[in-house]
Amino acid sequence: MLFREIPGLSSIKKTLIHSVQSNHVAHAQLFHGPVGSGNLALAWAYATYINCEDKQSDDACGRCASCAKMRKLVHPDFYHIFPTATTKKVKEAESDAYLPLWREFTAEQPYGALPNWLEHIGVEGNKQGNISAEEARKIIQKLSLKAFEAEYKILLIWQPEMLNQSSANALLKILEEPPAKTLFLLVCNDANKLLTTILSRTQRVSVPQFSDEDITSYLAEKAHVESSRAKQIAYLSEGNLNKALALSKNQGQGKHQWFANWMRMAYKPDVAALVKLADEFDAFSKEDQKGMMEYGLNIFRDLLMWKSGAESLVRLEGDELTFVQNFSKAVNLRALELISGEFSQTHYYLERNARAKILHLDLSLLIAKLFKQK
Repeated sequence: MLFREIPGLSSIKKTLIHSVQSNHVAHAQLFHGPVGSGNLALAWAYATYINCEDKQSDDACGRCASCAKMRKLVHPDFYHIFPTATTKKVKEAESDAYLPLWREFTAEQPYGALPNWLEHIGVEGNKQGNISAEEARKIIQKLSLKAFEAEYKILLIWQPEMLNQSSANALLKILEEPPAKTLFLLVCNDANKLLTTILSRTQRVSVPQFSDEDITSYLAEKAHVESSRAKQIAYLSEGNLNKALALSKNQGQGKHQWFANWMRMAYKPDVAALVKLADEFDAFSKEDQKGMMEYGLNIFRDLLMWKSGAESLVRLEGDELTFVQNFSKAVNLRALELISGEFSQTHYYLERNARAKILHLDLSLLIAKLFKQK
C-alpha cells in the first residue's frame, strides 16, 4: 500500500512523511478512525514508507525490494496481530495461522471492517474475534530478535479494542519498555475501549471519515462506477468507504429486507412470526447479530430526523427511504427514542455473550408494545 493509493487525507499523509524525514517517529502510534476510514491503509502505507529503500519526497518508491514485500505483506520485519477465532479449517486462534487469509483480505478490502474479516476467515455461530493474552505475550518473542533487512521492526495491531484485560496488560509491558528500533502501529475504530495506560503511551493519529469527493473519485477510478451513481453512493455512505464499496456491489439489501419484515411483524404484532424471527436471529453469527442492532440504530436515527423535519439530512434511497417515510407516520418520537435505547442495550448484552434468541424476542415484544403507545 502506498500513500498515493489512498484517496484524500493529504494533510495526514504529509505529517506522517515529515515525521520520517525529520527522524521524529514515535515508537507507538495509534491510528484511530471510524469504520470504513483509511486508518489501516494509512498505517500500512506509513510502514511501507519507513521501510522503503528509495524514499521519495511524497511517497515510497513502490519499486524497491522492500516495497514489493510490503505490498504482499511478506516483509520479514513487518509483523501483524489481529482478532481471530477457531474455525473448522483452522484450530489455532493465532494471527500466524491466519496470515495467508489476512494477506488476501487486506489486498481485497483494505478498508474492511471486523465483520468482513470474520466472514472472510469463516467464523460461524456465536464466536467473536479476539486477541488472546498468549498471543500478546508472544509479541515479546517476535520482537526480541534484530531486524532482518530493514532499519526498524514494525508491529501492526489491527483492532486492539479486541484485547481483553490480560492481553492488554501483556501489550502494555512491551509498550513501556520497547526493544530498540521497534515501532508499534495500533489501528482501531474505538479508542474509548482501550486501556488509558495504553492510550497514554501512544501518539494518536486521528483519521477522519472520507469526504464525498474522495469516495466519488475512488469509486469512479478503482471500482469503475459511473460518475452520477458514484456521487449518489458517496452521499449515502457518509464517509464510510467500506460501505460505499458494498453499495457499489448492491450488497446489504438483504439486511434491510429482514429488518423491515421484523419491524412489520412487531407493529402488527404477530407473536408467532416474532418467535420464528428470534430463531433466525439466533442462527446469525455474533457479528451479524451486532450488525443488525447497529443497522437498526441507524434506521431509527433517520426516522427521528425525518419526523423532526430534517428530511434533507436523511441519506437513504429506495426501499430504505420508503420504509422510513411510511414508519414515520405510524410511530411517535418518544417511542423511537425508547426503541433506540433498547437497541443499544441489546447490542451491549450481545457483546457479553447473552443468549441471542432470548434477547431478540424480548426486544421484539418490547418494540411491539412501544409501537402502540400514543
